[in-house]
Amino acid sequence: MAGPAGGVRALEQRLEAVLAAAPDRRVRAVLRNAGLAQPHRASGPDVRFHRGARPRLRRRSKRGQQGQALGRSRGGFSTKIHLKSDFDGLPLAFHLTGGEAGDSPFFKLLLDLGPDVKPRAVLADKGYDAKANRALARARGIAPAIPFKSNAKDRPAFFPKVLYKGRARIEQCFGKLKRFKRVALRCEKTEQGFAAIVALAFCFILIKSVHTT
Repeated sequence: MAGPAGGVRALEQRLEAVLAAAPDRRVRAVLRNAGLAQPHRASGPDVRFHRGARPRLRRRSKRGQQGQALGRSRGGFSTKIHLKSDFDGLPLAFHLTGGEAGDSPFFKLLLDLGPDVKPRAVLADKGYDAKANRALARARGIAPAIPFKSNAKDRPAFFPKVLYKGRARIEQCFGKLKRFKRVALRCEKTEQGFAAIVALAFCFILIKSVHTT
């Protein structure tokens, strides 16, 4: 074993001598110059042999998470998808916010999103329980089927329970959406990138529904 090992060592020494002979011609790619003082800056493509941390291309200020649809809620640091679908549970439009955002303030936005179709009824969960939301729906000629919270005052005696059962279809749509790993794990950092992935996932859901019906 001494013979081959000595031959490899001699080869390494000759190679280092060749690289050290022309340090200014940027021929160092992997090996460092033997016996020479190494500068504290990056030289040529050997960008990993410096001590100080430096930006990759140009100096930029650090970007925070402002406006990236990220927020901390009870479930942790997450993103909330406000989804609007038809009665068959097929997606029509969506809006992204941080996980700490409430549902009720975005009721009007969801009504305005999507195709220009006037629905006869709107089904939403208790998170959208507000007099302003019901009044807004009725002003547009839409019957609101939004359950009242347990602590709400002046709760009406009648509630369209049979119609409200159709809201389970939007939960089924969310279940299909969570099957996409990049959506469930929020792999994209920016809001624009994540919205593109969500839109692509909804396209796959729509395409599959067309070929199966």
